Amino acid sequence: METHSQNNDMSDTRAILEGQLRECFGRVVYSHKTHEKCADILLSRLATIKLWQIILSAMTTGGFIAAICGAGQIGALIGILVSTALLTLNAYTKNYNLGELSQKHRQAGADLWIIREKYFSLITDLRMGDKPTEALQCERDKLQESLHSVYSGAPSTTYQAYKKAQEALKQLEDMTFSDEEIDAFLPKELKKV
Repeated sequence: METHSQNNDMSDTRAILEGQLRECFGRVVYSHKTHEKCADILLSRLATIKLWQIILSAMTTGGFIAAICGAGQIGALIGILVSTALLTLNAYTKNYNLGELSQKHRQAGADLWIIREKYFSLITDLRMGDKPTEALQCERDKLQESLHSVYSGAPSTTYQAYKKAQEALKQLEDMTFSDEEIDAFLPKELKKV
């Protein structure tokens, strides 16, 4: 009777651990994708700013050339206004290095990717039942420390990036593959279908 009770306790313990690991895995999946989306948003914003810097520079030069060639005060005024807009845009990019911030999000995403994969493997190991619960708990604790290290060095994400990550994961199914899709990458000996 006591052995049956111990087996139930062990089964309950593993079920509780699995619940926690699944929750952690889900959070890491979202964090990974959100950092990727943050990087994409920042790079897009940077490209737009660079384009506007080129346009405004050309307009400033054109306004001053027009003033020299006889457009007088109107050409000079246009040159001054556009030059001021360009100065403002340049000051913004000086204070906020979007390229560097984007790279930090990319790095956080890369660091989270390996942790995500380790959580996935840990859940697989737990389900296979070969490793004792204590060993799984030890691996979980190491992953939590790694995760803390990544989060403490990562830049903050945005709500906009989270919404894009949510759409990618839920609607576009970024993390899911059909058997046929996986089989397309494998040699025939390893195909499932």
